[in-house]
Amino acid sequence: MFSGIVQTVGTISEYIQKNEGAVLVVDTDLSAFEEGESIAVNGVCLTVVDSTATTFKLDLSTETLSRTNFKNAKKGDRVNLERSLTPATKISGHFVSGHIDQVGEIVSIEEKPGEVLFRFSYPAELGSFIMEKGSIAIDGISLTVFDCKDNQFTVSIIPFTLSHTNLSSRKIGDLINIECDMIGKYIYKACESILLSGDADKQVSLDMLRRQGILK
Repeated sequence: MFSGIVQTVGTISEYIQKNEGAVLVVDTDLSAFEEGESIAVNGVCLTVVDSTATTFKLDLSTETLSRTNFKNAKKGDRVNLERSLTPATKISGHFVSGHIDQVGEIVSIEEKPGEVLFRFSYPAELGSFIMEKGSIAIDGISLTVFDCKDNQFTVSIIPFTLSHTNLSSRKIGDLINIECDMIGKYIYKACESILLSGDADKQVSLDMLRRQGILK
């Protein structure tokens, strides 16, 4: 579990195709990794399989490559890093699982006084989970959505976030990892059969929510 607050930016020092998967080695200023430890790399929850004082190694499965922008990764790429939460960790963003839903694409970057506006496109299938003022993780960064329409949305990046993440080196056309709000996805799943039903007895109402145990 993560919170979408990037701790540091690492650099891919090795990217090796291995059968249908890949092996990734990342240079970082983080240290004291344990084998089996989880870490979010560009928002993807991955397992440390080996490490040195300045690097750690990860295995990428076929599912990870198909669902994330690691399919286009290369040596020298900058990646956002966040270690997993502990019971004592302050949660400053929102709950992030590290399980990427789909990749999106940067369609525009607009510099303004005190901020940079990034606009992203996303697959239509994510439309039910991306909403105005909702939380979203982009390459592992906890951000707030606005101007959400036509399968696109915008986020505002303050100078601190820009300088402490890989967004500072991103350009139009780059693919980004999208993880929609976890709580929203669970609520949608729990209510899916009700929302898609034509049964009048299952229409959303306060009484229906009480019968389902959602309200008391």
